[in-house]
Amino acid sequence: MRGPAPPNDGCGEWGGWHAVDGPVAVVTGGARGIGRAICLALGEAGMRVAVGYRDRADAAQEVVERLSARGAEAFAWAGDLSRRADADALVAAAQERWGQVDVLVNNAGLTRDGLLLRMKDEDWHEVLRADLDGAFYCLRAAAKLMVRQRRGRVVNVASVAGLVGNPGQANYSAAKAGLIGLTRTAAMELAPRQITVNAVAPGWVETEMTASTPEAVRNAVLARVPLGRAGRPEDVAAAVRFLVSPEAAYVTGAVLVVDGGLSAGG
Repeated sequence: MRGPAPPNDGCGEWGGWHAVDGPVAVVTGGARGIGRAICLALGEAGMRVAVGYRDRADAAQEVVERLSARGAEAFAWAGDLSRRADADALVAAAQERWGQVDVLVNNAGLTRDGLLLRMKDEDWHEVLRADLDGAFYCLRAAAKLMVRQRRGRVVNVASVAGLVGNPGQANYSAAKAGLIGLTRTAAMELAPRQITVNAVAPGWVETEMTASTPEAVRNAVLARVPLGRAGRPEDVAAAVRFLVSPEAAYVTGAVLVVDGGLSAGG
């Protein structure tokens, strides 16, 4: 059963969000891990969801089927968002299908870990293209629609690595730090059109991306987490769901850290 649509906040910001249709969300990297959890959370909130993915069509289709079973409209879209044309096409596909784009969640990304002195040029560029360029392309495409609508929510999935760094992840840390800078600048530029732009910065979250990490490294990281456990994709999804809700209408340019206290000590 579809959940209720968000109420109008009195400023006309959410005009066009109807209980029958629901707002439209585009989620990149939506097939697995954190992205999958975000898609399900937004669908349960009454949104129509475009599930962007690069590979694993079976996983993306499973997300669509889960959403459909819960009464939410959804479709899957495959492409490489590090290419501008694909990013534009994903946003356009959602707009053509449902007539609007109200929410963008930039979650797509990858890692190519290695020490700075041994990092290959291609590993550096591939991570920057996937984690930062793709987010910029999608944000620009969605913002053009949101500006005309005079409403919108954007959430960029960054990382605590973009705040405090992480040995062996110079490329990933640089991309996520850049994403935080993009978030804050876009928030200032788009605020006059009632578009909010925020970021979430997860810490250690149990996903396929972290599953291959050596146990000794995993245990060393978790030993530094004050809450004493790894994060779950649903923990991050809950933060995203808040940031795109009417309750967060006065929150923009913020970085919401979801790391169990890992980065609290600096």
